[in-house]
Amino acid sequence: MITETQQGRSKRFELYEILEAISSETKPAKKVELIRHYLNTYTSFADYVRCVFDEKVQFLLPDSRPPFTPAVEENVPSSWHKQNMKLTYFVKGLKADHVNPMRRESIFIGMLESVHPKDAEILVDMVAKKTPCKGLTVKRVKEAIPTLL
Repeated sequence: MITETQQGRSKRFELYEILEAISSETKPAKKVELIRHYLNTYTSFADYVRCVFDEKVQFLLPDSRPPFTPAVEENVPSSWHKQNMKLTYFVKGLKADHVNPMRRESIFIGMLESVHPKDAEILVDMVAKKTPCKGLTVKRVKEAIPTLL
């Protein structure tokens, strides 16, 4: 498992690890509990969930898969938790409206190349409004935190 240690904090799970934990849980009530826990723990996970399920979030990126070279799994330069601040460059109505489309795509590719390869694939799916996580649904998210979406 690739995790990141912060000073004074326990290890921080990467996005793919969070989704794997939710997917592997068999009991629906436990899935909701895990979703609630991760939403309350990681703002980056809450941002991911909003991007996938909130219809108001529209990406200004091409529909096609971007050409990128995934980071080496053993030496990942960054994490989704750090890179999620760049979402403002990709979402309609935020900074994205004022960024040249080529520059916006370049920022997105740079982000994909700097996170864990599994997270990069999840983020490509996120732009397509899909999630690979079994059990992460709008219904369960609303059950976990009704005000999020």
